[in-house]
Amino acid sequence: MFGRALPAIVMLAAAPAWRAMLGVDPAWRAPDRQNPAPPQCESAGALVRWKELPEASGVAASRRNPGIVWAVNDSGDPVIYAVDANGKVTGRVRVTGATLEDWEAIAVGPCPGGTCLYVGDIGDNNRKRKQITIYRLPEPDAVDKSSAPADAFHATYPDGPHDAESLFIAPDGALHIVTKGVNESVALYRFPRELRAGAPVQLERVAKPRDAGKSPNSDRVTDATVSPRGEWIVLRTNRALQFHRAKELLAGNWRPDRVVDLANLDEPQGEGVTFAEDDTVVVVGEGGGKSAAGTFGRLACTLR
Repeated sequence: MFGRALPAIVMLAAAPAWRAMLGVDPAWRAPDRQNPAPPQCESAGALVRWKELPEASGVAASRRNPGIVWAVNDSGDPVIYAVDANGKVTGRVRVTGATLEDWEAIAVGPCPGGTCLYVGDIGDNNRKRKQITIYRLPEPDAVDKSSAPADAFHATYPDGPHDAESLFIAPDGALHIVTKGVNESVALYRFPRELRAGAPVQLERVAKPRDAGKSPNSDRVTDATVSPRGEWIVLRTNRALQFHRAKELLAGNWRPDRVVDLANLDEPQGEGVTFAEDDTVVVVGEGGGKSAAGTFGRLACTLR
């Protein structure tokens, strides 16, 4: 099942009828470096099930450890898991100084010391949290047992609490959160450029929310990632990957250039996404129950 090409790769606004409906110039233009062609993806191996991450909620490709991605559970101990290209857990690193309320995302990006991991304790199912927390730690070696002490950056939303599962670092280095869209609109928020530990900072909402009202279940955003060269931001849902041109999404345009249907992966509950090496996209998910094994899958995506 998983070895077949994904069947429904939909390019929004590609057909003339769609373009006319959306008010887009119907004239076709050849892709160029400023406007690269939308990626195409197909499956690249069997779906792996792992007992160590039954509630896998986020994933990020390592920069320090070739062939490794980092993954997190959304509950339990404050631990990040090193996972190889075959989906095997090869290491467990306890994050020193961190607690876990609802870890939903992880990203890799620059920091004053070089390369750091950013762990998003940003889940809020009941939308009652007074603040959310991002833990920043120097990226460890995959064989480490514990990390260097993590910095904790607290934040609040300008318009009240939101449930969120998506964290990404934009090409300019700014940290962003995308809210999930449960009983409300999906929206994009940005941290101040200079992160400060201690008192919480207020996030800035970027442009308008995606929807006029609450999002349907199929469109709730469960993770986000940025392509290695910064052209694309991918928002994932339980069943799809939405490829957005980075400059467009960061300007408030929510219409994706391509939607990749993940139905053939047969994930019980799709959650995380990251770009790994060689244009491989890694997706992870929960097992659908406290004792059910989580999932790890790979897609081959053409990004050039």
